[in-house]
Amino acid sequence: MKEQIDEIKQWIIKGDHDLGTAKITFLHIPEYLDTVTFHCQQAVEKYLKAFLIFKSTTFKFTHDLIYLLEMISQTDLDFEDYYDVISELQGYAVEIRYPNESIFLSVDKVENALNTAKSIREIVVTKMSITIDYNEIIDK
Repeated sequence: MKEQIDEIKQWIIKGDHDLGTAKITFLHIPEYLDTVTFHCQQAVEKYLKAFLIFKSTTFKFTHDLIYLLEMISQTDLDFEDYYDVISELQGYAVEIRYPNESIFLSVDKVENALNTAKSIREIVVTKMSITIDYNEIIDK
């Protein structure tokens, strides 16, 4: 069990690094909205994978947040409310990393991505009863 908890903590910490990177970038280089949303997607992906590991659920390693959420929702209905916000983050995994004029990011969308990542972190660590400190930059 200790090995599993250590692995889960590693996933959360890596997610926190993505969320922290997103927040620092947003605060200090606000024109890099694509980078911010990409890191929000990455953070949520890691938080969801940590929760699946906690639940001992076998899953394929993918960037597909909807798939990960579906795997979780099979046993935990509290996550069903997140489908809409997670589906928006889904597009930030791949498409956002390449030149594409059809993707428009507003400050509101980016703030929503940051808030979604933080909310997913909170629900996951609460449900797992795990406390992992993170850099206070995430709360700014």
